[in-house]
Amino acid sequence: MSNKRYPTELRDKILRLHLEDGRTIKSLTKEYDLGSGTLKYWLDKHREECKSNPELQSQTDAMKEIQRLKKELAEAKKENDFLKKAATFFAKEID
Repeated sequence: MSNKRYPTELRDKILRLHLEDGRTIKSLTKEYDLGSGTLKYWLDKHREECKSNPELQSQTDAMKEIQRLKKELAEAKKENDFLKKAATFFAKEID
């Protein structure tokens, strides 16, 4: 097991990708060549820091809300595309 040191900026970026964009731990670990369990450790440490820092907790909550809204928007876009295709199909049937 290697003992790599990662810059704080990189750690924060990776945490943001996970919390805000919903990227999986596995994909981030592979993409950034993180050690086994590194990201899980960072997440645990982040959760502990949130308990004592209301501002950090607020930022984390905002990231999670952004992630939820992105998922909701993607679903709405899928439904909208389906409805457009259905409307086109039925419009052709009427002619």
